[in-house]
Amino acid sequence: MLSADETQSALTGAWRLMLGKADGLRLLDLSADGFWNSFFAILVALPAMIVGWVEVANEIGDPDLFLGRLGVLLRLAAIDLGAWVLPLIGLAVLAPHAGIGGRFVHYVVASNWSSAIIAWMMLPSALVRLVLPASDGVVWLVSLTLFFLAMVMTWRMTNAVIGKGAVVGTAVFGGMFLASLAFLLVLQALLGITLLE
Repeated sequence: MLSADETQSALTGAWRLMLGKADGLRLLDLSADGFWNSFFAILVALPAMIVGWVEVANEIGDPDLFLGRLGVLLRLAAIDLGAWVLPLIGLAVLAPHAGIGGRFVHYVVASNWSSAIIAWMMLPSALVRLVLPASDGVVWLVSLTLFFLAMVMTWRMTNAVIGKGAVVGTAVFGGMFLASLAFLLVLQALLGITLLE
């Protein structure tokens, strides 16, 4: 388990990368241990993610059965964690062939810590959905605004980490976004979660 100082350094480095500042890499541990330790970011993100899962489980789960809502919550957790980790596994296979193999560790470490920050950035959206109906215009506005902000910051982080220009950085960003979306949809289908009617 990482110390508070190590976690703070990693989050600060990721934040700087999300602002497009490549010097954020100096704050990240890019060693083999740092690579594996970066998955600790999932635990950092977990409280914020749980709020979102609870909101969705309350919305689509059986309101009269606690176990029904708990089952939905656990499936949502599996879906989100799969959509976090599985694209990184795919990138591990493709990175050497795409000419970014030397930046794979950098990307994974930065991406993990950035994802933790984004989970907390999206928390206001989940909190608003807990008190207002999902169809409310305020909910859509808050959610859409935070989503686009997260995408811009993820794009900046990707460009700063890959360090091969905007074209390559954008290609990596787009590929990882599409992979995450594909895994999300496939896992939702496999686990019987329908979020859109």
